[in-house]
Amino acid sequence: MEVTEALSRIRAIADYPIPGVLFQDITPLLSDSKALRSVVAALSKTSEPYDYVAGIEARGFILGSAIATLMDVGFVPIRKKGKLPHSTFSRSYGLEYGTDELEIHTDAVPRDSRVLLVDDVLATGGTLEAALNLLSDIGAHAVAVCVLMEISSLEGREKLSQNFPALPIHSLISH
Repeated sequence: MEVTEALSRIRAIADYPIPGVLFQDITPLLSDSKALRSVVAALSKTSEPYDYVAGIEARGFILGSAIATLMDVGFVPIRKKGKLPHSTFSRSYGLEYGTDELEIHTDAVPRDSRVLLVDDVLATGGTLEAALNLLSDIGAHAVAVCVLMEISSLEGREKLSQNFPALPIHSLISH
């Protein structure tokens, strides 16, 4: 299946999780094995080599672990506060519709590991910025960010490019 056809499975849900937000629901894409295979293959093909894939809770777990399996590299979960059982680093961030906090195990990867960071959506850039800072906190090097879609009107790419100017950002579709 072509990537464009796979991405057409994403549906927009108005006023979710709060009024004024147009939520991009990827569950129809995830339930279609050919569509999922297509986007995972596309997201895995960066020009930057990597040793690990880090995925942001929750949809980044699905995409990131599938990419890690395909590429035969390790997967690192970046979770919401209080969900990891071992020693962690923590970073707060702003969302399109609120605030939250992410954590990563302090020993998630060996120092100087090359990590591909994966999530479903790049909106304001707050979540990805917090995750990138967490990777830096543990001594890892983010080699690229890959997302299914980007909401360009929220200028998350610009925010990330200001703070991480050399970091490639790959998006399969932009709204």
